[in-house]
Amino acid sequence: MESSTKRLRILRSHLSACNTTAGLMVASDKSPEDVVVVSFARTALCKATKGSFKDTAVELMLSHVLKSVVTESGVDPKEIEDITVGNCLQPGAGATTSRMAQFLAGIPETTALCAINRQCSSGLQAVMSIANAIRAGQIDIGIGAGVESMSHFDFSTAFNPPHLSKQVATCKDAKNCQIPMGITSENVAERFSVSREEQDAFAASSQAKAVAAQENGDLQKEITPLEVTVYDKEGNEKTLTAGKDEGVRKTNAEKLGKLKPVFKKGGSTTAGNSSQLTDGAAAVLLAKRSTAEKLGLPIKGRVLGYSVVGVDPEIMGIGPAVAIPKALKKSGLDIHDIDVYEINEAFASQALYSVKQLGIPEEKVNPRGGAIALGHPLGATGARQIVTLFNELEKIDKKYGVVSMCIGTGMGAAGVFERE
Repeated sequence: MESSTKRLRILRSHLSACNTTAGLMVASDKSPEDVVVVSFARTALCKATKGSFKDTAVELMLSHVLKSVVTESGVDPKEIEDITVGNCLQPGAGATTSRMAQFLAGIPETTALCAINRQCSSGLQAVMSIANAIRAGQIDIGIGAGVESMSHFDFSTAFNPPHLSKQVATCKDAKNCQIPMGITSENVAERFSVSREEQDAFAASSQAKAVAAQENGDLQKEITPLEVTVYDKEGNEKTLTAGKDEGVRKTNAEKLGKLKPVFKKGGSTTAGNSSQLTDGAAAVLLAKRSTAEKLGLPIKGRVLGYSVVGVDPEIMGIGPAVAIPKALKKSGLDIHDIDVYEINEAFASQALYSVKQLGIPEEKVNPRGGAIALGHPLGATGARQIVTLFNELEKIDKKYGVVSMCIGTGMGAAGVFERE
């Protein structure tokens, strides 16, 4: 009997090692090798071109959240080995301004940094790139972050390269990478019969949840306020504190139903059932569990799994419906195990399709509102969703959460997290 028990322990240990080696983090007992979430922070999400961050440089938003996660964790900045920052609209994904932000945050030159662009999943990808580096043994502590100023950088040109080869026109999928995001939303609605009424109801629900979360203080608890300077049309400056998400508003499906389609005549995608153009930043500090324990750092939870998938560029919005099951399988969980889903609401059509396709209970989806209400600062959204997820899991005292989004040109990403 003792011999059988010993063999069983050895087998379990071997399977655990194999899973870790393969990048598969099964939800089970804690391990010294776990990638843990130590601290996180986000700015308020402010309306692009007319909100509180309209005159604030990206390096200032980013340095604020980088400094916040260091301060909250109590880690010595010299212990941070690498930083990855997600960004969509800046040239070169903002590698230079991100390095500047690192120094402005008091993180020394011995800490490395890179910037990445996986479009709308850039913030999540940044966090997972650091998680993967920790899991691979390359580093022990790092920060994944995201930042976007949709006030300062041109959304339209960033997604439409001016110089393309003639060969693009001869390849259907390559050509379809140029389809405007709003049209892909219309394609999802038409192909999968997501009605205008359903989209407006979903959008109204997102706003209602955000209004409630703002009124009871839940959203404010997520935000690290930032003092900024804004200028009026005459150039007069004013100092204010950006501490509140600015896209939240009271509305209903009837009011939203009166808005005209903006991408296609006779279509169903409107300004009211789409994500808002927004400025903001967020950051997540990660560490190997054994290192966090050795340094006495707080442990909020751990990273269980991640998946990024490709889908048809014409219907890029279906990405979460494909990425979430794959990420859950890698984490040893299924749809019903998850307590909270943070699914980016790029458009109501695509978010609603993904929720319905996977059979996710609506009460588990974006309980504090999603991008339709809060806004979608492209490169920052994935990291912001992680901040929101852990705050909500703590409030309701639950364990498992998923962050997911669709990605332009036809992809989807999903990350699985466990609160401790």
